[in-house]
Amino acid sequence: MYVVMRDIRIGNGFDIHQLEISERPLIIGGVKIESEFSLKAHSDGDVLIHAVMDALLGSRGLRDIGQFFPNDSSQYRNADSLKLLLIVKDLVLVDGWMLNNIDISVVAEKPKLANHIDKMKKNLSTCLEITMDRVGIKATTAEKLGSLGRGEGIAVFASCLISKD
Repeated sequence: MYVVMRDIRIGNGFDIHQLEISERPLIIGGVKIESEFSLKAHSDGDVLIHAVMDALLGSRGLRDIGQFFPNDSSQYRNADSLKLLLIVKDLVLVDGWMLNNIDISVVAEKPKLANHIDKMKKNLSTCLEITMDRVGIKATTAEKLGSLGRGEGIAVFASCLISKD
């Protein structure tokens, strides 16, 4: 006897960017955060959105965001990562696939992110068309260990669950 089960897939994403003193805005989760620092990147450097995109792409067995948005292409210079996420969403959530939830961990010594997390969750839930309770975002530090602990950069881990009947 065969049992028809719901098709469920997990995706994991990771991204890391170096912090630098710059005039560029610091954008994390689509939120401009007041800071003397920005993230060194070809696009807007939104490390959180980049990790989410890789998690989504991975859930469908697709390649990483560099394959879709190469960092040597002038088309994506200073690109708005939320707009790129819309493209990824349309690539991944087709043929009946649905996003069940996304869970994100941000590792950063600075700046403090607690006051921005609700707005980040709102940006993601709007962009991905899921309710805010299906978006988890946690911020932590590296406890002064390594390059992240010295405040030299920000790293993000993201996981997602997609399914289809």
